Amino acid sequence: MPFRSSYRRASVLGTALAVVAGTGVAVSAPAALAAPGSPGTRPSFCQHDNRSTPFAKYLCAKPGDLLDVRIGDVHPTQPSLGYDEVYYKLGRYTLGKDAINKKFDDWCEADGRVAAASVSPGARLDKPSSFTCQLAVGAETADGIAAMKTVVIGPGGEPFLTDGHHTLTSFFETPDGGADLHVRLRVQANLSTLTRQRFWNEMRAHKWVWLRGPNGNTVTVNKLPTSVGLANFTNDKYRSLLYFGRDIGYAQNGLPFQEFYWGSWVRDAKPINLATWDQKDHASYLATVKALTEAITALPKNTVVDNGFTAAELGALAKWNDGKAADKGEFDKLSKPYSDAKPGKLAYTLEYKRVHGLS
Repeated sequence: MPFRSSYRRASVLGTALAVVAGTGVAVSAPAALAAPGSPGTRPSFCQHDNRSTPFAKYLCAKPGDLLDVRIGDVHPTQPSLGYDEVYYKLGRYTLGKDAINKKFDDWCEADGRVAAASVSPGARLDKPSSFTCQLAVGAETADGIAAMKTVVIGPGGEPFLTDGHHTLTSFFETPDGGADLHVRLRVQANLSTLTRQRFWNEMRAHKWVWLRGPNGNTVTVNKLPTSVGLANFTNDKYRSLLYFGRDIGYAQNGLPFQEFYWGSWVRDAKPINLATWDQKDHASYLATVKALTEAITALPKNTVVDNGFTAAELGALAKWNDGKAADKGEFDKLSKPYSDAKPGKLAYTLEYKRVHGLS
């Protein structure tokens, strides 16, 4: 399916929309629709009555469309975040040592345009004219689009975020971000014609929603956050720990909620002792990441980790740190203290927590 650089406006009447459903069958709108104002009819578009909805502009979005979204409008599909991942991003954005602030690279990547190209003095995320991305809108590549965050269009056109909760929350929390910041998201499916019950059944069937809290408790869909932002999520320390183990113990492979499955294994199987893990101490945190990632790579690849997924399906690496020594590769990058010219992710997390008095 071709990708589009903008969404179709909901004011276009008579547009047929392919709806992704659990059966895999595409359902199209009638080919002929009554003209607006015809006696006894109601104007219709994309299988919807032309009624007022706050999300009407998203109703006609098609799978593969690149949809411009106000981040305060997206509805999360998970109840928790690894706060320390967000603290890393905020530390990098506000205490960073990069020549170009990482937030502009992250925004351009999220928007499907790879990275920042130029940044004016005093540039801000909420002033798009103050910076440019490597690719213009409309010049996106397949690789750039694949890296974008994803959204499913739900009943009434409401956008449900299926990947990117940490990134959008970081944009929400950064001083030049906030709820009114816009970024494009790739449409994964449009389920807007379904009832609420059928919609959530489809989301569960596709594993596009995570309904477990940090302690393993079941969370109902009506208890999910209604917007991004740290205050709307509970903190999942296991999810934080897994974030720092990327490319040391496992590789991301596009599976939704991949780190949460690993986190559930850490919590329930207890492969390592977390009693001495100090989330404010660099050496303790780093040692805990090392122990966990060593445990992940030591697992037989056919071991079922969580929810039927094996270690191989969850991206476990064949060798710890991809076969490199501890003073090489991703673990070496992670190890760098904040005093280094290029601090590691852990260092930024802990420095941000220290500056802001966070536990």
